[in-house]
Amino acid sequence: MKRFYKFLVYVTNNEDSPRHETEFDIAFFIINTFALIFGSWYLASIGQWEWIAFLVIEYTWAMDTMRHNRP
Repeated sequence: MKRFYKFLVYVTNNEDSPRHETEFDIAFFIINTFALIFGSWYLASIGQWEWIAFLVIEYTWAMDTMRHNRP
């Protein structure tokens, strides 16, 4: 479990020591990942395939912002 936690800290932080709450960042990552997966599944099931690209772009933008553009 500790290895998984270290992996999540690595995924959500681009620095040696986090500047924000690590637990919040991990929760943000998990919630956004589930939203991407289930949102894509839902959009595919109703035949709105063109909106999946929008979800992927928003997901990558959120992850990039979380890792790099923090005050």
